[in-house]
Amino acid sequence: MSQRTYNELWADAQLELSRLLTEELPAEPPRPEKDRVVFFQRLAMLYVRYIQIFRQLEKVYDQVVHPQKRRVIRAILDGVIGRVLELKNEMVEKEYSEYHYMDDVLHDLKLRPADLEIPIPCYFITELNKELHEQKTMLADILKMVEVTESPESLMVTDMSHEEAIKIIQVAERARQGRLRAKLNEESRNMNRMYRAKDPGTAGIELAAVCIQKVWRGYIQRKRAKISRDEEMIFLGMVMDPKYRVPCPAEVAAQASEASMRIKQEEHEEDYQKSIVAVTKQLRDVEGHDISKTMKEQIRQWFIECRDATGSFPDYPDEEDGGSALILAEKNPQQLKEEIAAKEEEDSNNKPKGKEEKKEKGKKDKGKDEEEEEEAGLKMLPSAFLSDLEVGNKTFVDFWQTRNESKNFSQRHDVELIKEEKRKVIEAEIRVQVDEQMRQELAEWKLAVDKERGGKTKGNAKKKKGSKSGKKKKKEKDLTADRTLESLCQELVEQGLLKKAKNVRLQDYLGDYSYLGTTLRQNDIEPMPSLSDVRQVLSLYAILPLGSQEVHEKAPLIKAILLAGPAGVGKKMLIHAICHETGANLFDLSPLNTAGKYPGKSGLAMMLHMVFKVARLLQPSVIWIEDAEKMFYKKVPKEEKELDPKRLKKDLPKSLKLIKGEDRVLIVGTTKDPLSADIKSLCKMYSKIILIPRPDYGSRYILWKQLIKMQGGEVTKALDLSSLAKISDGYTPGHMVQVIQSVVTKRRVLQQANRPLTAAEFVAPLAKIDPVFQEEEEALKNWYAKTPLGKKRIKAATGKEEEDAPVKGKDAKKKGKK
Repeated sequence: MSQRTYNELWADAQLELSRLLTEELPAEPPRPEKDRVVFFQRLAMLYVRYIQIFRQLEKVYDQVVHPQKRRVIRAILDGVIGRVLELKNEMVEKEYSEYHYMDDVLHDLKLRPADLEIPIPCYFITELNKELHEQKTMLADILKMVEVTESPESLMVTDMSHEEAIKIIQVAERARQGRLRAKLNEESRNMNRMYRAKDPGTAGIELAAVCIQKVWRGYIQRKRAKISRDEEMIFLGMVMDPKYRVPCPAEVAAQASEASMRIKQEEHEEDYQKSIVAVTKQLRDVEGHDISKTMKEQIRQWFIECRDATGSFPDYPDEEDGGSALILAEKNPQQLKEEIAAKEEEDSNNKPKGKEEKKEKGKKDKGKDEEEEEEAGLKMLPSAFLSDLEVGNKTFVDFWQTRNESKNFSQRHDVELIKEEKRKVIEAEIRVQVDEQMRQELAEWKLAVDKERGGKTKGNAKKKKGSKSGKKKKKEKDLTADRTLESLCQELVEQGLLKKAKNVRLQDYLGDYSYLGTTLRQNDIEPMPSLSDVRQVLSLYAILPLGSQEVHEKAPLIKAILLAGPAGVGKKMLIHAICHETGANLFDLSPLNTAGKYPGKSGLAMMLHMVFKVARLLQPSVIWIEDAEKMFYKKVPKEEKELDPKRLKKDLPKSLKLIKGEDRVLIVGTTKDPLSADIKSLCKMYSKIILIPRPDYGSRYILWKQLIKMQGGEVTKALDLSSLAKISDGYTPGHMVQVIQSVVTKRRVLQQANRPLTAAEFVAPLAKIDPVFQEEEEALKNWYAKTPLGKKRIKAATGKEEEDAPVKGKDAKKKGKK
């Protein structure tokens, strides 16, 4: 598509965003909603509409080449992502479930389930800073170096006994003799056939011709019937036309155009950066002196006006308060003096007085809150992103919406815009210098006036001491202050704590949409989430916050996620997908991986310090804890006592508390047996617990089809995928991969032309594997019901929460007295 088309797409997205902002920020605050279902429906509608804007803006940002437009779009895109995360967090709090089903919303908005898919922005990886890019390459070199040194050890030949060597030679010799015998037998059979052959008569030739004709005519007729049947199915829309299965020339051209646009983006960005440097230098040289002169004249004028109005020269504002920026604001000298005097009075007020006032205010506020609680219902939580979205939308409306760019066909940057931005920066720089000079000049003026009056010279106003609010927080001791990042990375790689993530994308985690979720919930049946729901939740909780620093700092902070589910559902794959999509580094702090490494308390402290230090420096980072239940065992099994799986139980939660909004570090635990762990300590550690189920029928159908194709198999009519999906109920994607690899071998792939794959071939190897039985899944569901969110969900379903709600207000005191 052309740049004009992408500009129109941006305008459409902004129009929808402005509508949403008017709904979310009305002139009068909306009344609280008492009906939970209605409130959730409103949230779900907003959530789906924001996702549509997110999808549009992501597409636009990926292809627009104008560098200044890209900065505006990026700011709005980050705001939309953050708002989507806020709405998701609010939906979880109101519905008490990590998974939400919005079939009715999709139906109302005339959307497909695919439109709910969360896109993963390309800029997460492409727009890394130079420093981060250098660090990533350094880490990649270390990982390669360690892989090269480790590979020869695995190729070393082990010693073999004489008996084993003789056995191998015997097997090889017997096989050789068998092949020779088979060859001789075949030759003798061919010779016998030649001797047996006689000269056929005319009758025999006619019979042979008739036989060949029958076979040929039958073959031709079957072929024609198949062609007509396929044409009919294509006409009815039941089967895709083969010509559309291969990318058409238009699609190939579009992909090439998108790639060329990305190259143009880089070129235009380089030109923009060079222009910024040149324009800044030009403004300093040409306008710097005039700006400084104008500022000084304005400040001197202010001195004189204050002297005339109040009878004395004013005190110059401190740098902390803004310096001369306060003076140049549109205020009278009297107003400014009153403001400065008021600030001084506030600083000189006694602290105990303030405390008493605060207490009184606190009591009043509490009384008001109680009144509000009694009459209140459900309200939207305050947002950290709506103000940013308003600013971004205003920038678009005021400047870019009405801008005529017919002459800017190549979409290069606008120099005048750069000048406007850089003037403010240069003014701020010059203001600091001017403030120093004018403070000195004001002091000289005051001194001269005092001498004329013959009074005592007043010293400079006492500088306010920086108020130290709160106690000093103890900084974390840097145990490796004398070491370089490269040496730390090398040590962690050698110890196996820093690993290379596999090249897996989140879209490779296959699964179908849950179409009956809303219907089941309306009938008071809690549906099991589909693998598509799992993929969506991981995008929201892990990938989007890790990918963008601006989003991570303001969005609801998620420090640790636990993926719980039976073996083979793809928990490890999801970990690697998170790392691949965000460019994150993978640290492995699994109990089995850390066993025997860095012994003792000091060693443990050093290990955690190194891992979290490198994770912060090389952010985004994912710290993976496989078999997370081992860390919180109720009772450690005898065979695992030597490994000491609970050694990180106390120290890891302490390190987790040190993670802040600016640190893009995420701890992800995986567990297949959460029942063996202490549920309270596990839930304290992991704020989000995501239950991954075995796949449903729709997901199994897609998995069989795609996995067979990935292995090199061909899906034909002979392969009954529907029956295969039906009989594989209870089997996980891991089981399916195992079966497909055993059936669809290289030899079997070559035989497909004569003998297509059938469902019966997969049944025998599938029967040898134990599925995930219903009892195991029920046990996991019962365990999840004991987690904090699970308990809230059960209370909400039974209606207890609504009964308990009024008790908190009026009846709480009565209960306390009893």
